[in-house]
Amino acid sequence: MSRPTLLALQVLVAVVGIVLWQVLSTVPVFGKILLPPFFFSNPLDVFSQIVKWFSSGVIWKHLGITLTESILAFVIGSAGGVLVGFWFARQPLVAAVFDPYVKMVNALPRVVLAPIFALWLGLGIWSKVALGVTLVFFIVFFNVYQGVKEVSRTVLDNGRMLGMSERQLMRHVYWPSALSWMFSSLHTSVGFAVVGAVVGEYLGSAAGLGYLIQQAEGVFDVAGVFAGMFVLSAFVILIDFGVTLVERRLLVWRPTVDGRG
Repeated sequence: MSRPTLLALQVLVAVVGIVLWQVLSTVPVFGKILLPPFFFSNPLDVFSQIVKWFSSGVIWKHLGITLTESILAFVIGSAGGVLVGFWFARQPLVAAVFDPYVKMVNALPRVVLAPIFALWLGLGIWSKVALGVTLVFFIVFFNVYQGVKEVSRTVLDNGRMLGMSERQLMRHVYWPSALSWMFSSLHTSVGFAVVGAVVGEYLGSAAGLGYLIQQAEGVFDVAGVFAGMFVLSAFVILIDFGVTLVERRLLVWRPTVDGRG
């Protein structure tokens, strides 16, 4: 399937969903509106709220804060996950010793950690960044760890037989093997970085998209809640697109589905 056709189908799905939402929230079906506007709003009201935010400029401050928190959480969590994942994969004894503790920390509910981070780091951006890091780190860590562990033993033996040093093996064998796993986790981590920032803002902040959503929810402004969600979704897609561009650049050697490089 060509890229324009795929893009057209993706847009079509969004259009159909929005049209159905508008119809079901405004047109009675058998004498009853299936999606009451008080609970579900409608696309026109949501779009009007988004336009109002951007035209008045009120959203830029909140959006900038949330994006800063999300990007910091994404970068710090991803870098930490990659480094620790490589270290654990290359040091089996270290991995075995710390394995139960890593699983224990990963099992902690992140919502429980949010108030603790707020207590330690205050209500500024760093408590939200810390929450986002805890979400991103483990996703990247487990994927990188598994990617390095999945390196073919035959490839390693052949590399060593050809006289490759451990540094060369890291660069030409381990790193390429882990890249596919790493980028797979990074696409997921983008959303989790934003989730960490927004949840932290929702629980305690004076600015950010999470704060805007919390304020809208407090006055039963459903259109404002959905508007905040749509703005967040749009910027997650943009950040994910950036990750995709980097992935294509670094994995240019990887064959495509049809077998071509």
